[in-house]
This record gives sequence, structure tokens and C-alpha cells, in this order.
Amino acid sequence: MRALPTRLAGPALIEPSVFSDERGFFCETYRRAWHAEVGIPAEEEFIQDNHSRSTRGVLRGMHFHLSPGVAKLVRCAHGRIVDVAVDLRMGSPTYAQWEAVELSDENMRMFYVPVGFAHGFCVLSDVADVLYKQTAYYDPAVERGIAWDDPEVGVEWPLPAAELIVSARDAAAPRLREVAGELPFRWHP
Repeated sequence: MRALPTRLAGPALIEPSVFSDERGFFCETYRRAWHAEVGIPAEEEFIQDNHSRSTRGVLRGMHFHLSPGVAKLVRCAHGRIVDVAVDLRMGSPTYAQWEAVELSDENMRMFYVPVGFAHGFCVLSDVADVLYKQTAYYDPAVERGIAWDDPEVGVEWPLPAAELIVSARDAAAPRLREVAGELPFRWHP
């Protein structure tokens, strides 16, 4: 296992060790002892696992939870996605900037998205199974989102907008500047 460089401080891209032979492969996809090695805070405790299946062009996001927030550890068990995190931490030198990484069943990488970041992904393969751990239970009362196509954030999605399949809820999400005053996330150097 090793941590790969990311542009933004906070998220972590993790490449696990994969042991392959003619029978297939073996890979550890989570070990709490990795936290310190890859930049996940020691106090993070993942308490819920989720699994979604989506078809090519599906874009899910950009989602986050209000206080106390939720961190996620995301991987793509089947297929290929581009996973994106947007910095929502007020005062951060990278506020409103985004990081995108490719996750697939071939590269076996995982993306840690900390509290204070919006998260979303776009499916590049015909079908993708996305699995993620999170540090809080899903709670629709505190889940929020920002527009996946907010021009002030400027995420460069890998597919043309005409090919993207977005839920009605995500399509109606506000721009970041419309909700910035309500965000509880602060950057701590």
C-alpha cells in the first residue's frame, strides 16, 4: 500500500498492494493501521458501508453532510469512474478547488475524501459498482449538495454534458456561492 500525491491537502489517493497470479488476485481494501501512513486522521472511524451501481454517463454529486460532516473512503470494485472532491473549507487556500482521480477495478485505487469536501463521481465504463465507507450514518436531514456544473468551481468532467445522466435533485443543486455562508467547515493549517 502507498499514498499517491494529490493536488489538494486533505484528500488521499491510496494504491493498495495487489497480489496476482494465474488464479486471480488478492488485495486488502481496508486496514485501520493505514490511516497514519496515508494521511487519514487517526480518529476517523468508518461506521457505514455503501454500494452503488450506475451505468455509463451517470454523474452522482456533488454531495456533503453538514456538521459534523462525513468523510468517505471510495473505491470502484467493478468498472471505471472519475471521482471528484471539492474543497468547501472556509479560509482554505484551495477553497472551491477540485481534485479528480480515476478509480477502477484495474488500478484498485481508493480515494479518501475528508470532512469539508463535496464528493461526486462520473461513470466511464458501461457499468460501475462504487463502494465507500463513511464516518457518519447517512442522514437526509443534513445532506446537501452543490451544482455539479458550477462554473465558479469548474470541475472538468470527463464526458460532455450532453452525455451525463444527473438526478433531478443533483440538477437542481445550488451553486457554491449560494450556500457558502451556511457551510460549517473551516480550514485549520
